This record gives sequence, C-alpha cells and structure tokens, in this order.
Amino acid sequence: MISISETAQGHFVKLLEKQPAGTHIRVFVVNPGTASAECGVSYCPPDSVEDSDIQLPFNGFSAVVDAESQSFLVDAEIDFVTDQMGSQLTLKAPNAKVRKVSDNAPLRERVQYMIDAEINPQLANHGGNVSVVELSEAGVVVLQFGGGCNGCAQVDLTLKEGIEKELLNRFAGELTGVKDITEHQRGEHSYY
Repeated sequence: MISISETAQGHFVKLLEKQPAGTHIRVFVVNPGTASAECGVSYCPPDSVEDSDIQLPFNGFSAVVDAESQSFLVDAEIDFVTDQMGSQLTLKAPNAKVRKVSDNAPLRERVQYMIDAEINPQLANHGGNVSVVELSEAGVVVLQFGGGCNGCAQVDLTLKEGIEKELLNRFAGELTGVKDITEHQRGEHSYY
C-alpha cells in the first residue's frame, strides 16, 4: 500500500527515538476523495491505535493507517530527500483525491478513474474538467467538458491531441472512439 524509502525509514527511526516507547507514525488523508485532499504524517502513540486501523511494519516502526484513508493511500510513496537546500520529507499519494478502482472494474469506471486521476488535475490548472457521460456498446466514450474548458478555443486540440490519444492508447482494444457532447459557449468562465 505505502512504500517508504530506506532514507525516510531512517529519518522516522531517529524521530521516534525521542518519543515514548511504542510510538509509531500515522499516515492519513484529510478530505479523501475530494479536490482538497491533503496527505499527512504524524506521531501515533500506542493508545491512539484504533481497532479498524491497519499497521504496516517497517524497519523499527509501523505505519498506522485509518480505515477511511486506506484505499486513498494505495501506491503512496514517502521519501526523505537531501539536497543543497536542505532535507525534506516528501509524500506522494496519487490516489488521495480519487479512490483507485480495480483493474477488473467495469470499463466506464476505469476510464473515469483515469480521467479523474490524470486528466482533470491538468485541466484544473485552467479551471476546467471533463467527465464520462456514456460508454456505448461499440466502445465510444462520450465526454462532457465543464468549467474553463467549456467554450475554450483550444478544446478541440485538448480533446483530439490529448485526451482522445491517451484514452485510446491506455484502453486499446476496449475503446474505439471518443466523442464530445458539450455545447461549447464562450463566456467569462472560458479559458483563453
């Protein structure tokens, strides 16, 4: 679920030496599954461990994860990086904002997950988003653009050269096409 680099494990061991015996770390997500999801790490004294928590054993300590955060921390990575600017603990949790779906999930769910996890974060930089409206039996995914993408002069390029290529490549043999049903109307909301 969570990988912690050797250097990060060493960092945690040093920090935990100064804490009461039996203290571990807690890895969590605040507002999981939302655009405002934030990941964090804190100390976890023995009396703070809940029955529903899982404990992931590492070298010299455990990482404790609450039940609500578990699926949002799949593929999370914690590292401790030192460079000329100093040292820094980094936590990457690609599924914190969107719950990861199984590789065996229905195609529509896998396509929407890919859009939510990889495409929408890029479109959000311009105030836009896209979602799956329908998936035809012929394998054509129908998309609806919103926010800054609606009426944007670059939406055709974004669809054809970006989203369509990525979806057809990622789901080769399952998707046959991508269609936009958005009635694009330029306005103050549109990204220019």
